Amino acid sequence: MKTNNNPGFTLIEVMVVILIIGVLAALVVPKVMSRPDEARITAAKQDIATISQALNLYRLDNHRYPTTEQGLAALVKKTTMPPIPANWKSEGYLDRVPKDPWGTPYQYLQPGLHGAVDVFSFGTDRAAGGEGNDADIGSWQD
Repeated sequence: MKTNNNPGFTLIEVMVVILIIGVLAALVVPKVMSRPDEARITAAKQDIATISQALNLYRLDNHRYPTTEQGLAALVKKTTMPPIPANWKSEGYLDRVPKDPWGTPYQYLQPGLHGAVDVFSFGTDRAAGGEGNDADIGSWQD
């Protein structure tokens, strides 16, 4: 009687391995896929904090915030729209106005709905409002 000394895997063994890989993927993929959104939200919050600090420095120098019409561009280049800032810092307050992590400009309101000024991003859905991951990210949040 000849024995089969072929060290290969049986169909059952291969199916069990595929099943285990499938279960692991079902558990791990949703955790990993949500990370990019969390990272973008964190980056947006950091950008908003930086812009808010620049706005506060602008206010210290010029005794007022830029108007909504002047926008965040007033932090990069001295505005020619009234009211013209009297003590604008020659090197500006920001090197450039960043875009949010979704590639859209940050929004700016003065006076704001939530404070003296509001700086915010529309978030993942790029539209005002929203819930959960689609919610706006703003300077009024912690």
